[in-house]
Amino acid sequence: MLKRFIHALILGLFLVGGAFAAETKNPVVLIETNQGTIKVELNQEKAPISVKNFLDYANSGFYNGTIFHRVIPNFMIQGGGLSQDLVPKQTRAQIKNEAANGLKNDRGTIAMARTMVVDSATSQFFINVENNTFLNHNPAGGQMGYGYAVFGKVIEGMDVVDKIATTKTGKGVNGMPDVPQTPMIIKSVKVLK
Repeated sequence: MLKRFIHALILGLFLVGGAFAAETKNPVVLIETNQGTIKVELNQEKAPISVKNFLDYANSGFYNGTIFHRVIPNFMIQGGGLSQDLVPKQTRAQIKNEAANGLKNDRGTIAMARTMVVDSATSQFFINVENNTFLNHNPAGGQMGYGYAVFGKVIEGMDVVDKIATTKTGKGVNGMPDVPQTPMIIKSVKVLK
């Protein structure tokens, strides 16, 4: 009887623990491009503001039809804010920079793009093609060294990222550098349940 009770208790704890783990699981998104799909796991615990922001844009359909407009081999691919005509889309308010969250700009990570202003990220993001340690938060660097907030990592489709990263680029509208000569289109960003 006691043995059966202990087994039931252990099973109950296992089931409760399993249910809790399922509730706290990180969201996963599927970025569908004209070059293939990229599956990304978002780190809700370490980058809650960036993840919520990204999911809000994804769920609203904002990213559909945008492009990777800045592509630099052996560095990163950036997109999520411009149409195929290189026209910026209207964005929501800027968010707080979470670069001090301990996540690093390593190969395969996704981070928020921003201007020289620390808290200026909106919709644009980039995927690191290499370990870009110089983009990490550096407290000794002051405002210039604040860094770029990583909020997730590619879990499938790094071959697609690499393919986009090696596409031929040139100058775009108003001399914008590093623009793919063949549009690298983000068809959709879907949150997987």
